Amino acid sequence: MPAQDPQLATLFAEALPSEERDLAARYAPILCFDRREPFLPLAGGVTLFRQDGESPSFPRRIELSPPGQPSATLAIEYAIWWDWDIQHLYELEHVWVYVDGQGRVVRVEASWHGGYHEMAQDGQPSLRHGQARVYSEPGKHAFAPTPDWFRRRWQAQKRHASDALAGAGGVWVTPLFEEELRDQRTPENNTLVRTYLLRQAFQPSWDFSQEFRLQPDQLVPWPALAQWIPQRVRWWLDRLHREIPAGEYRPLRLRSASIPGDPDRAGRVRDGQNGESLEELRARLDPRVDALHVPVRATADGQAIVRDGALVQDLDGRGVMIHQASLAQLQALDAPGRASLLLLEQVLELSRQEDVGLYLEILDGEAIPAIVQAYDRYDLVHRAILGSFRADWLAALRDQLPRAATALLFDTVQVDAVALAQAVGADYVHPRWEGKAQASRLLTPEWLARVRDAGLGVIAWPESRPEEAARLERLGVDGLYLAG
Repeated sequence: MPAQDPQLATLFAEALPSEERDLAARYAPILCFDRREPFLPLAGGVTLFRQDGESPSFPRRIELSPPGQPSATLAIEYAIWWDWDIQHLYELEHVWVYVDGQGRVVRVEASWHGGYHEMAQDGQPSLRHGQARVYSEPGKHAFAPTPDWFRRRWQAQKRHASDALAGAGGVWVTPLFEEELRDQRTPENNTLVRTYLLRQAFQPSWDFSQEFRLQPDQLVPWPALAQWIPQRVRWWLDRLHREIPAGEYRPLRLRSASIPGDPDRAGRVRDGQNGESLEELRARLDPRVDALHVPVRATADGQAIVRDGALVQDLDGRGVMIHQASLAQLQALDAPGRASLLLLEQVLELSRQEDVGLYLEILDGEAIPAIVQAYDRYDLVHRAILGSFRADWLAALRDQLPRAATALLFDTVQVDAVALAQAVGADYVHPRWEGKAQASRLLTPEWLARVRDAGLGVIAWPESRPEEAARLERLGVDGLYLAG
């Protein structure tokens, strides 16, 4: 137990009955970690099964003797707790050890990114000297029978959880603790978690010689661990608030998707193109970018496209209103050498491929059905913020997507953005004050305190003046645009 951790002492006082504790300690799995792994387990919630039944901590049924598997008389479920996953606050992974009537381990299963699988090599359970032996993914802690599983995932990813994506998940809220913790997933708390975890970012060594085994005093009844977890999460958030000043916050770093076909501030349309290609958009991403700010409009037939301006030029330079033409009609305006219109689906797929977040600015309410339809398919709950100048559109999104993070944009200092954001259940306020003289000074300490007291986050505007951008970051905003 870490020194001077009274919360852990309180948890460990909830001891298992001696017989269950002895069994759980005897069969506790050997966990193999990367040599550079910063986070090791703190506790294990134990449930014993002597007959088939539903797991209390994982969405599955435990079967002692399923068809085609060796028969077991006992299954021990270890719900293993970490304070931290490299991407978010708190982690709960599972190992299931199945024991036969002779006391032999006949099967081992473990959790893997929301599912579970058998821990076997060449058809045999992964054991060492009769004990279950599993490998833990660097930073993420999912379990596998061999580290090769982690290397394959690493090679397939453009950005990696243990470095570029450290802290990206913020305060993790799973269905298991939705009721107790959903109010803790605030923008500022997510910023605190991001700031803390980016300090722990690391490159795996791929040397899994760091072995760990839960000790008897770390094994507690699952109900005790389940009751303790929300308290622990709140304890960590209180600690981060005390230890990380606003001037050290690491904001979400946004980059605007520049759409060449849109008029610039002088009203000129660059190159006569109708839009930016997918590869040009991909080129705007670099390791510093956390999320891409993407404007979304809808065609007359309800297709969502990525576009700032409301017009598309035909071959003679005449403007065609996007909301008055079908997608096919707009695509017919394209010609060789002109970039095609980008569909929202293409950008969502790019986001998934590149492991980059999205800030979808809704410029047409008719695009909302397409966003709602794509929300679960692209796992946007963990990937996107949905923003708009229209409070009524945000209210409609809140009704249809209650878990979505939303942002209220506004461009005047006269509006009471805090009250309006609260009225429609938004998560962020987003002033668009680029170009205003000393705009950062409009974010007064009193205004920021009111925002924070309301549980809201602040996304700043794109700022090209270095001194203004630096002041915004010192204020402790939650989102900041990168130049370029």
